[in-house]
Amino acid sequence: ARERHIITRDLEQGVQSIGSNRGHSSHEHNPFIALKRKTTDENQGEAIGISLVYSGNFKIQAEVDTRNTARILAGINPDTFDWKLDAGEHFQTPEAVIVYSDQGLNKMSQTFHKLYQKRLARGEWRDKPRPILINNWEATYFDFTREKLIAIAQKAKECGVELFVLDDGWFGARTTDHAGLGDWVANPDRLPEGITGIAEDIEKVGLKFGLWFEPEMVNPDSDLYREHPDWVLQAAPRTPILQRHQLVLDLANPEAFDHVYRAIHDVLSQYRIDYIKWDHNRYLLEAGSNLHGGAASIHNQTVAYYRLLDKLRADFPDIEWESCASGGGRIDTGVIEHVQRCWTSDMTDALSRQCIQRWTVQNIAPEYLGAHISQPTSQQTGRTYSVAFRAATAVFHSFGIEWDITKASDADLQELASWIVWYKANRDFLHSGRFVRLDVADPAVLAHGVVAADGSRALIAH
Repeated sequence: ARERHIITRDLEQGVQSIGSNRGHSSHEHNPFIALKRKTTDENQGEAIGISLVYSGNFKIQAEVDTRNTARILAGINPDTFDWKLDAGEHFQTPEAVIVYSDQGLNKMSQTFHKLYQKRLARGEWRDKPRPILINNWEATYFDFTREKLIAIAQKAKECGVELFVLDDGWFGARTTDHAGLGDWVANPDRLPEGITGIAEDIEKVGLKFGLWFEPEMVNPDSDLYREHPDWVLQAAPRTPILQRHQLVLDLANPEAFDHVYRAIHDVLSQYRIDYIKWDHNRYLLEAGSNLHGGAASIHNQTVAYYRLLDKLRADFPDIEWESCASGGGRIDTGVIEHVQRCWTSDMTDALSRQCIQRWTVQNIAPEYLGAHISQPTSQQTGRTYSVAFRAATAVFHSFGIEWDITKASDADLQELASWIVWYKANRDFLHSGRFVRLDVADPAVLAHGVVAADGSRALIAH
């Protein structure tokens, strides 16, 4: 509920730091900090932003010496990490991007956005309007049938949605989160005609089709783990602690890498799939490697993840790829180089999302951040909001729906459809103008928006 909330501290003698040893950039911290003057606000004053382009364990540290000189260190977290270089070998460290602004935090953010939009993001979807999607997860969780999915898709089409994303539960023995992860074969009881069948059904409705994967993880209760228990990250010979009933596949193991690549490639080759939601829900606990030992296993895993994504993207360049990572667990500029969208947070309560989204755009442009209209009463908080508030919270970002709209009232559906019409009419501007955060005297009021480069037009939400 409080991912990405801003923390402001005084620079003083000694050491302060943020970081992650969880195997990814994490929900707890993001590989980004900013130094600012006490009087700096959104629109005036000096600020320096430091953004680490990396998705693994990291550390960003500020040290002030006795002469009040500040020194910033940003890079791979040194805890448990080392890398031996023999003669003639090389090692590429993560890049750190530093931005200076003398026009406040907005100017700093806008510089990051412009740089990353054109010099980091890549692929066909970098400059294309993002389709409005509906995801079935909060509508059905694991409890779905082919008929239920088609009914949601039909109602979504009537409202103007463009893409349907089938979430967890379509494969293997995956009726709960205890089993099946790693067995990327369609469940014949739920999808008797396989992925091809459900994709064709959704296409007949008039929507594009997307699919959920969590390729880096495996359930012990799966055919894959029973056949290859040695493929998981582990401090041998001890089996790691389970988290979310999952273990982590060692993608730096060539056999495991090739298996995951082939499994996903086979699914994507069956039928035209337009969108992949790539989830990553588990910390990399006890992440040793049976092949490489423990000191660099997280870095090896991070680089292998990038390589796997890039290989699949080269095979299927038309697909739009989303980094989910249980929401904010892997939203960083390292992953923006390899995907076109990040799922901002599994917290879909619109009020909680206001602050989460406000500060995530410090260095990541809003069109890369998924934001959905969830059901009227939040499943996370129990709070109830109007369609207008939920929609206004979502439409400045990569817009979608996370709601069983087959149960929505006619009035709510009409209002939802009107918001979708509005978004389609404005999305080119929303994702091409300068994103701004407004300073408001009342701390209970948040305001943000988009301003045209020439100042001729603006859209503001407050």
